[in-house]
Amino acid sequence: MSVNDKEIILAMRQSPEQGLRQLMDVYMQPVYWHIRRMVSIHADAEDATQETFVRVYRSFNQYDDRNSLKAWVFRIATNEALRLLGRRAGRATLSLDDASAEVLALKEDEWFNSSDKLSAKLQRAIHTLPAKQQATFTLRYYDELSYDEIAQVTDSSAASAKANYHVAKGKIIDYMNHNYE
Repeated sequence: MSVNDKEIILAMRQSPEQGLRQLMDVYMQPVYWHIRRMVSIHADAEDATQETFVRVYRSFNQYDDRNSLKAWVFRIATNEALRLLGRRAGRATLSLDDASAEVLALKEDEWFNSSDKLSAKLQRAIHTLPAKQQATFTLRYYDELSYDEIAQVTDSSAASAKANYHVAKGKIIDYMNHNYE
C-alpha cells in the first residue's frame, strides 16, 4: 500500500469529506478511464465514475485495511461499469463470472477519436472479450494493477488473474492479426 493510500485512509476515517477529496484527487482520472474503456461513452463513464465515488464514500466503513485501497476502489468502479452495461443490455447487471457476457460494441461519441485506427482496433478487440477477461486485461495493461490487486477486484486468485490476462492478450493479438479494417 502506498504512503498516499495510507494518508487517504487515515483522512477518510478522521474527516470523510476531506478524505474523499484526497481519494478523488488520486483516483478520479484513473477510475474514469478504467470505466470509459469498459462503457465507451463519455457521459456514461462520467456517471459511473461519480456513482463509484458515492459508493466508496458510503461504504468506506466496509473497507479492509489488509487489502489494497486501489484494488477496492477499482472493484467498485468495475462493478459500476458492469451495472451500467447490464442496464444497456436490458439486464439488471452483468457479471464478471458469466463467460458469455461480452461487453457491448464500441460506440463512438464526441470524445472518441476514431482517426487513430490502431487504438480504435485495439478497443474493438478488447470489447470482444468476455467481461472478466476484459476487466482483467484493462486493469493490468492500462491501469497497471498487480495480479494480486486484480484478484481482489475480480474476486479470484492471482493465478486466475494471470491466466485471464494471458488468455485475453492472446485473443487480442489474434483479433489484431486477423481483422483487417
